[in-house]
Amino acid sequence: MADKRDSLTYRDAGVDIDAGNEMVRRIKPHVRSTARKGADGEIGGFGGLFDLKAAGFSDPILVAANDGVGTKVKIAIETGRHDTIGIDLVAMCVNDLIVQGAEPLLFLDYYATGHLAPEEGAAIVEGIAAGCRIAGCALLGGETAEMPGLYAKGDYDLAGFAVGAAERGSLLPRTDDLAAGDVILGLVSSGVHSNGYSLVRRIVERSGLTYDAPAPFEPGRSLGEALLEPTRIYVKSLLAAHRGGAGIKALAHITGGGFPENIPRVLPDHLAAAIDLAFPVPPVFSWLKSVGGIEEAEMLRTFNCGVGMIVVVAEADAAIASAILAEAGETVMPLGRLAPRDGAAVTFDGALSFR
Repeated sequence: MADKRDSLTYRDAGVDIDAGNEMVRRIKPHVRSTARKGADGEIGGFGGLFDLKAAGFSDPILVAANDGVGTKVKIAIETGRHDTIGIDLVAMCVNDLIVQGAEPLLFLDYYATGHLAPEEGAAIVEGIAAGCRIAGCALLGGETAEMPGLYAKGDYDLAGFAVGAAERGSLLPRTDDLAAGDVILGLVSSGVHSNGYSLVRRIVERSGLTYDAPAPFEPGRSLGEALLEPTRIYVKSLLAAHRGGAGIKALAHITGGGFPENIPRVLPDHLAAAIDLAFPVPPVFSWLKSVGGIEEAEMLRTFNCGVGMIVVVAEADAAIASAILAEAGETVMPLGRLAPRDGAAVTFDGALSFR
């Protein structure tokens, strides 16, 4: 029989069950704040339940998406700012649902760390709950994994899983309806969103600035705070437009791969997107381009350059679609048109206007 003086516990191995319980206690009010029709906003069971009928659907198609935040979490870690990174996590998933015409219904998160700090974990989940409220979906559950030895001290990673639904026949893109001459609209982004941060961090290193230094491109904010500006969530405005007669034919979320990789995902093989690059580019991208010495083509395939979402409508619907989206709080820009494809799926006219 082992000597009790040599007996090991889970805490000795680096996993603190009590810390996990404390975090659950802290996050319960945030989870509860995301309750919506179909979900009660409580946690603690082995699985979460969602009632599609109570949510108002009669013949739904389920749509699922998952994503992470990438190395943007490293800036959150290095600055000690953890309260908005969860908004990014939700945004990256629910924006992928809305482009298919689906209303986000529920969200689950996976938070993995080497050492669980309940206050830090609660701040992260508070951000996730905030993102869910913006998107109108319930934070149905999640998993916190404390894995000493797998993550360096202070490091963590996040993954998110979202499920949405659309009534049969209302899914996007309406590929068969897309035609040459259709108008391409752009919805302004809130900044870099959550893509390209491995390059962003490399540029910050080259600049010699620390994250607590004033942001060269945004007076009144630190560099870290400005670069942590959360990804814009377009769900409610696009749902209003899609269901309100805007005539939306296709949507494209401008994430990793930028314009040339994301727009073709919603186009048929015979059509191309002709993009006019005359739209204004926010100062953060001008700073990144200048300090990093980045070519325009690399900017367009790495960053959103100020356009977080693409909307395609018939020319006759462009004015009403723009009006509905503006009324819902979006800044809308004309970006170009669809044209017969003769080579590349996305073509560019002019040059980006960096400020």
